[in-house]
Amino acid sequence: MQFNEMPFQDAVPVDGYGPNMFRVGGKVYEGAVLICGEQVIPWGGYADTEALLEIRARVDFVIVGTGAEMTHLPQAFRAPMDAAGLGLEHMATPTAARTYNVLASEGRRVAVALLPV
Repeated sequence: MQFNEMPFQDAVPVDGYGPNMFRVGGKVYEGAVLICGEQVIPWGGYADTEALLEIRARVDFVIVGTGAEMTHLPQAFRAPMDAAGLGLEHMATPTAARTYNVLASEGRRVAVALLPV
C-alpha cells in the first residue's frame, strides 16, 4: 500500500507496508518495527517491552499495530506499560500506520510499534 505525502519535521513517515516488511522514510525494514521521531528500531513484538519503556519520556503515547486485524494486547505486554504510565492505543497495523503518519505530521509526541501484516 502507498500513502500520500505529508510534511514531517522531526519524524519519519511510514511510506508503505507489505507482507513482513515496512518502508519507513524511504528505507525497507523486515519484521516488526518501533518508530519514534527519526529513529526506526527493530522491535521484538509483545515480548519486547523494554524498547517501549525506553522511549516513554519522549512520547505521550504509543500506537500499537497488532497485525492485519485488531486484536487485544496481551496482559503481560500491557501491564508494564500501565505501571510505567505509558499510554497505549492498539489497532490493526494498516490503521496504526496511517494514524501515526497523521499525528506525526502534526508534530505530536507519538511513537508507533508495528507488527507485520
